[in-house]
Amino acid sequence: MHAELKSIIRRVLGVVPAGHSFLIDRHSATVRVSHWINAVCLLFLLMSGLQIFNAHPALYWGKSSDFDHPILSLTARNGPQGLVGVTQIGSRQFDTTGILGASDEDGVRMARGFPAWATLPGPQWLAMGRLWHFAFAWLFAINGVLFWIYAFARGHAGRDLMPTGGDIRHLGREILDHLRLKFPKGEAARRYNALQKLAYVAVIFGLGPLVVLTGLTMSPTMDSAFPALLWIFAGRQSARTIHFICAFSFLGFFVVHIVMVMLSGTWNNLRSMITGRYAIEDHDG
Repeated sequence: MHAELKSIIRRVLGVVPAGHSFLIDRHSATVRVSHWINAVCLLFLLMSGLQIFNAHPALYWGKSSDFDHPILSLTARNGPQGLVGVTQIGSRQFDTTGILGASDEDGVRMARGFPAWATLPGPQWLAMGRLWHFAFAWLFAINGVLFWIYAFARGHAGRDLMPTGGDIRHLGREILDHLRLKFPKGEAARRYNALQKLAYVAVIFGLGPLVVLTGLTMSPTMDSAFPALLWIFAGRQSARTIHFICAFSFLGFFVVHIVMVMLSGTWNNLRSMITGRYAIEDHDG
Protein backbone atom coordinates (compact mmCIF):
# COMPACT_ATOMS: atom_id res chain seq x y z
CA MET A 1 0.00 0.00 0.00
CA HIS A 2 2.80 2.41 0.93
CA ALA A 3 4.64 1.60 -2.28
CA GLU A 4 1.51 2.24 -4.35
CA LEU A 5 0.87 5.51 -2.52
CA LYS A 6 4.45 6.64 -3.06
CA SER A 7 4.14 5.77 -6.74
CA ILE A 8 0.93 7.80 -7.09
CA ILE A 9 2.50 10.78 -5.31
CA ARG A 10 5.59 10.61 -7.50
CA ARG A 11 3.46 10.54 -10.63
CA VAL A 12 1.27 13.43 -9.47
CA LEU A 13 4.37 15.50 -8.77
CA GLY A 14 5.74 14.60 -12.18
CA VAL A 15 8.75 12.70 -10.84
CA VAL A 16 8.19 9.73 -13.15
CA PRO A 17 6.24 9.40 -16.39
CA ALA A 18 2.81 7.81 -16.36
CA GLY A 19 1.07 5.83 -19.09
CA HIS A 20 2.20 6.34 -22.70
CA SER A 21 3.88 9.68 -22.03
CA PHE A 22 7.17 11.03 -20.82
CA LEU A 23 8.16 14.18 -18.98
CA ILE A 24 10.31 16.98 -20.30
CA ASP A 25 11.68 20.12 -18.67
CA ARG A 26 9.54 22.86 -20.19
CA HIS A 27 9.71 25.90 -17.93
CA SER A 28 12.77 27.15 -16.05
CA ALA A 29 12.53 28.29 -12.44
CA THR A 30 12.87 31.92 -13.55
CA VAL A 31 9.94 31.62 -15.96
CA ARG A 32 7.78 29.91 -13.33
CA VAL A 33 8.51 32.42 -10.57
CA SER A 34 7.96 35.35 -12.94
CA HIS A 35 4.68 33.83 -14.14
CA TRP A 36 3.21 33.49 -10.63
CA ILE A 37 4.40 36.93 -9.53
CA ASN A 38 2.66 38.40 -12.57
CA ALA A 39 -0.51 36.44 -11.86
CA VAL A 40 -0.72 37.81 -8.31
CA CYS A 41 0.23 41.34 -9.37
CA LEU A 42 -2.36 41.48 -12.14
CA LEU A 43 -5.15 40.36 -9.81
CA PHE A 44 -4.35 43.05 -7.24
CA LEU A 45 -3.67 45.67 -9.91
CA LEU A 46 -7.00 45.09 -11.64
CA MET A 47 -9.08 45.17 -8.46
CA SER A 48 -7.28 48.18 -6.97
CA GLY A 49 -7.36 49.90 -10.36
CA LEU A 50 -11.14 49.55 -10.49
CA GLN A 51 -11.26 51.12 -7.02
CA ILE A 52 -9.30 54.11 -8.36
CA PHE A 53 -11.46 54.28 -11.48
CA ASN A 54 -14.59 54.45 -9.32
CA ALA A 55 -13.45 57.83 -7.97
CA HIS A 56 -14.23 59.21 -11.43
CA PRO A 57 -15.83 56.47 -13.56
CA ALA A 58 -15.39 58.05 -16.97
CA LEU A 59 -12.80 58.04 -19.76
CA TYR A 60 -11.82 60.81 -22.17
CA TRP A 61 -9.36 61.47 -24.97
CA GLY A 62 -6.89 64.33 -24.95
CA LYS A 63 -5.21 66.50 -22.35
CA SER A 64 -8.28 67.30 -20.22
CA SER A 65 -11.65 65.87 -19.21
CA ASP A 66 -14.53 66.71 -21.53
CA PHE A 67 -17.35 65.96 -19.10
CA ASP A 68 -20.06 66.36 -21.74
CA HIS A 69 -18.47 63.92 -24.20
CA PRO A 70 -16.89 60.94 -22.42
CA ILE A 71 -15.72 57.93 -24.39
CA LEU A 72 -17.07 55.75 -21.59
CA SER A 73 -18.88 56.54 -18.36
CA LEU A 74 -20.47 54.48 -15.59
CA THR A 75 -22.99 56.65 -13.78
CA ALA A 76 -26.28 56.41 -11.91
CA ARG A 77 -29.56 58.30 -12.02
CA ASN A 78 -32.79 58.20 -10.08
CA GLY A 79 -35.57 56.17 -11.69
CA PRO A 80 -39.16 55.32 -10.75
CA GLN A 81 -37.99 52.29 -8.77
CA GLY A 82 -34.83 53.79 -7.31
CA LEU A 83 -31.25 54.22 -8.44
CA VAL A 84 -30.50 53.09 -12.00
CA GLY A 85 -27.02 52.24 -13.29
CA VAL A 86 -26.21 53.74 -16.69
CA THR A 87 -23.26 52.77 -18.86
CA GLN A 88 -22.55 55.23 -21.67
CA ILE A 89 -20.31 54.32 -24.61
CA GLY A 90 -19.97 57.27 -26.93
CA SER A 91 -23.50 58.55 -27.48
CA ARG A 92 -25.24 55.27 -26.59
CA GLN A 93 -26.55 54.47 -23.11
CA PHE A 94 -27.35 51.10 -21.52
CA ASP A 95 -29.12 50.12 -18.32
CA THR A 96 -26.55 48.16 -16.29
CA THR A 97 -28.20 48.40 -12.87
CA GLY A 98 -26.73 45.99 -10.34
CA ILE A 99 -23.50 45.53 -12.29
CA LEU A 100 -22.14 48.86 -13.49
CA GLY A 101 -23.05 52.39 -12.43
CA ALA A 102 -25.23 51.35 -9.51
CA SER A 103 -24.93 48.17 -7.43
CA ASP A 104 -25.92 46.80 -4.05
CA GLU A 105 -23.54 47.03 -1.08
CA ASP A 106 -24.70 45.59 2.25
CA GLY A 107 -28.25 45.56 0.94
CA VAL A 108 -28.18 49.22 -0.08
CA ARG A 109 -28.07 50.32 -3.73
CA MET A 110 -25.22 52.76 -4.26
CA ALA A 111 -23.85 54.78 -7.15
CA ARG A 112 -20.45 53.32 -8.03
CA GLY A 113 -18.80 52.46 -11.32
CA PHE A 114 -17.78 48.88 -10.56
CA PRO A 115 -19.43 46.81 -7.79
CA ALA A 116 -17.78 46.22 -4.42
CA TRP A 117 -16.92 42.58 -5.15
CA ALA A 118 -14.71 43.68 -8.08
CA THR A 119 -12.67 46.31 -6.23
CA LEU A 120 -9.89 46.31 -3.66
CA PRO A 121 -10.75 47.26 -1.03
CA GLY A 122 -14.46 46.49 -1.39
CA PRO A 123 -15.85 49.68 0.19
CA GLN A 124 -15.21 53.01 -1.53
CA TRP A 125 -11.70 53.88 -0.29
CA LEU A 126 -9.60 55.70 -2.87
CA ALA A 127 -6.49 56.26 -0.73
CA MET A 128 -6.11 52.57 0.14
CA GLY A 129 -6.83 51.54 -3.44
CA ARG A 130 -4.00 53.79 -4.62
CA LEU A 131 -1.60 52.31 -2.06
CA TRP A 132 -2.41 48.75 -3.18
CA HIS A 133 -2.13 49.74 -6.83
CA PHE A 134 1.21 51.50 -6.60
CA ALA A 135 2.78 48.74 -4.48
CA PHE A 136 1.90 46.00 -6.95
CA ALA A 137 2.61 48.22 -9.96
CA TRP A 138 6.26 48.57 -8.93
CA LEU A 139 6.52 44.84 -8.26
CA PHE A 140 4.97 44.12 -11.66
CA ALA A 141 7.34 46.53 -13.45
CA ILE A 142 10.47 45.24 -11.70
CA ASN A 143 9.46 41.63 -12.35
CA GLY A 144 8.91 42.49 -16.02
CA VAL A 145 12.31 44.14 -16.42
CA LEU A 146 14.07 41.18 -14.76
CA PHE A 147 12.22 38.78 -17.05
CA TRP A 148 13.22 40.81 -20.11
CA ILE A 149 16.89 40.64 -19.03
CA TYR A 150 16.62 36.89 -18.50
CA ALA A 151 14.72 36.29 -21.75
CA PHE A 152 17.31 38.03 -23.93
CA ALA A 153 20.40 37.00 -21.94
CA ARG A 154 19.49 33.30 -21.97
CA GLY A 155 18.05 33.24 -25.48
CA HIS A 156 14.53 32.45 -24.24
CA ALA A 157 13.04 35.31 -26.25
CA GLY A 158 14.52 34.33 -29.60
CA ARG A 159 14.47 30.57 -29.11
CA ASP A 160 11.05 30.04 -27.51
CA LEU A 161 8.93 33.18 -27.87
CA MET A 162 9.57 34.88 -31.19
CA PRO A 163 7.46 33.43 -34.04
CA THR A 164 9.42 31.98 -36.95
CA GLY A 165 8.59 32.14 -40.65
CA GLY A 166 7.24 28.60 -40.39
CA ASP A 167 4.99 29.62 -37.51
CA ILE A 168 3.48 32.43 -39.56
CA ARG A 169 2.98 30.20 -42.61
CA HIS A 170 1.10 27.63 -40.52
CA LEU A 171 -0.89 30.19 -38.51
CA GLY A 172 -4.12 29.53 -40.40
CA ARG A 173 -3.85 25.82 -39.68
CA GLU A 174 -3.14 26.54 -36.01
CA ILE A 175 -6.29 28.63 -35.75
CA LEU A 176 -8.43 25.92 -37.33
CA ASP A 177 -6.91 23.24 -35.07
CA HIS A 178 -7.67 25.31 -31.98
CA LEU A 179 -11.23 25.91 -33.11
CA ARG A 180 -11.58 22.13 -33.46
CA LEU A 181 -9.95 21.70 -30.01
CA LYS A 182 -7.05 19.82 -31.58
CA PHE A 183 -3.85 20.57 -29.67
CA PRO A 184 -0.23 19.64 -30.46
CA LYS A 185 0.98 16.21 -29.37
CA GLY A 186 4.27 14.37 -29.48
CA GLU A 187 7.28 16.38 -30.62
CA ALA A 188 5.10 19.36 -31.55
CA ALA A 189 4.10 19.72 -27.88
CA ARG A 190 7.71 20.38 -26.85
CA ARG A 191 7.50 24.00 -27.95
CA TYR A 192 4.99 26.83 -28.07
CA ASN A 193 2.74 26.89 -31.10
CA ALA A 194 2.29 29.94 -33.34
CA LEU A 195 -0.74 31.30 -31.48
CA GLN A 196 0.98 30.96 -28.12
CA LYS A 197 4.09 32.74 -29.37
CA LEU A 198 2.11 35.61 -30.88
CA ALA A 199 0.02 36.00 -27.72
CA TYR A 200 3.01 35.88 -25.35
CA VAL A 201 5.09 38.29 -27.44
CA ALA A 202 2.16 40.73 -27.67
CA VAL A 203 1.58 40.61 -23.90
CA ILE A 204 5.20 40.52 -22.68
CA PHE A 205 6.77 42.98 -25.11
CA GLY A 206 3.73 45.05 -26.07
CA LEU A 207 0.90 45.17 -23.57
CA GLY A 208 3.13 44.99 -20.47
CA PRO A 209 5.36 47.97 -21.32
CA LEU A 210 2.33 49.94 -22.58
CA VAL A 211 0.37 49.55 -19.35
CA VAL A 212 3.43 50.61 -17.32
CA LEU A 213 4.21 53.65 -19.48
CA THR A 214 0.61 54.88 -19.54
CA GLY A 215 0.46 54.42 -15.78
CA LEU A 216 3.58 56.57 -15.37
CA THR A 217 2.11 59.19 -17.70
CA MET A 218 -0.78 59.73 -15.30
CA SER A 219 1.69 60.81 -12.59
CA PRO A 220 2.40 64.59 -12.54
CA THR A 221 5.81 63.84 -11.01
CA MET A 222 6.78 61.54 -13.87
CA ASP A 223 5.43 64.05 -16.39
CA SER A 224 7.76 66.69 -14.95
CA ALA A 225 10.73 64.36 -15.22
CA PHE A 226 9.74 62.92 -18.62
CA PRO A 227 7.47 65.44 -20.42
CA ALA A 228 7.74 63.41 -23.63
CA LEU A 229 5.32 60.89 -22.12
CA LEU A 230 2.43 63.37 -22.42
CA TRP A 231 3.32 63.99 -26.07
CA ILE A 232 3.62 60.27 -26.85
CA PHE A 233 0.20 59.44 -25.42
CA ALA A 234 -1.56 62.68 -26.48
CA GLY A 235 -2.27 63.85 -22.95
CA ARG A 236 -2.98 62.49 -19.50
CA GLN A 237 -6.62 61.61 -20.20
CA SER A 238 -5.63 59.68 -23.33
CA ALA A 239 -3.04 57.79 -21.30
CA ARG A 240 -5.71 56.96 -18.72
CA THR A 241 -8.00 55.60 -21.44
CA ILE A 242 -5.21 53.49 -22.97
CA HIS A 243 -4.30 52.26 -19.47
CA PHE A 244 -7.90 51.16 -18.92
CA ILE A 245 -7.98 49.34 -22.27
CA CYS A 246 -4.70 47.61 -21.43
CA ALA A 247 -6.08 46.46 -18.08
CA PHE A 248 -9.07 44.80 -19.70
CA SER A 249 -6.88 43.38 -22.46
CA PHE A 250 -4.92 41.64 -19.73
CA LEU A 251 -8.21 40.36 -18.33
CA GLY A 252 -9.23 39.08 -21.77
CA PHE A 253 -5.86 37.36 -22.20
CA PHE A 254 -6.23 35.78 -18.76
CA VAL A 255 -9.69 34.38 -19.56
CA VAL A 256 -8.55 32.91 -22.90
CA HIS A 257 -5.38 31.58 -21.27
CA ILE A 258 -7.32 29.77 -18.55
CA VAL A 259 -9.77 28.29 -21.07
CA MET A 260 -6.90 26.99 -23.22
CA VAL A 261 -5.14 25.56 -20.17
CA MET A 262 -8.27 23.65 -19.21
CA LEU A 263 -9.06 22.42 -22.72
CA SER A 264 -5.52 21.26 -23.47
CA GLY A 265 -4.93 19.49 -20.13
CA THR A 266 -5.42 21.30 -16.84
CA TRP A 267 -3.10 19.32 -14.60
CA ASN A 268 -0.37 18.85 -17.19
CA ASN A 269 -0.22 22.59 -17.86
CA LEU A 270 -0.48 23.50 -14.19
CA ARG A 271 2.23 21.01 -13.22
CA SER A 272 4.55 22.44 -15.88
CA MET A 273 4.21 25.90 -14.34
CA ILE A 274 4.75 24.59 -10.80
CA THR A 275 7.45 21.93 -11.20
CA GLY A 276 8.66 22.76 -14.71
CA ARG A 277 7.89 19.22 -15.92
CA TYR A 278 5.50 18.71 -18.82
CA ALA A 279 4.19 15.35 -20.04
CA ILE A 280 3.99 14.78 -23.77
CA GLU A 281 2.52 11.81 -25.53
CA ASP A 282 4.98 9.10 -26.55
CA HIS A 283 3.80 7.91 -29.95
CA ASP A 284 6.22 5.01 -29.75
CA GLY A 285 4.89 3.98 -26.35
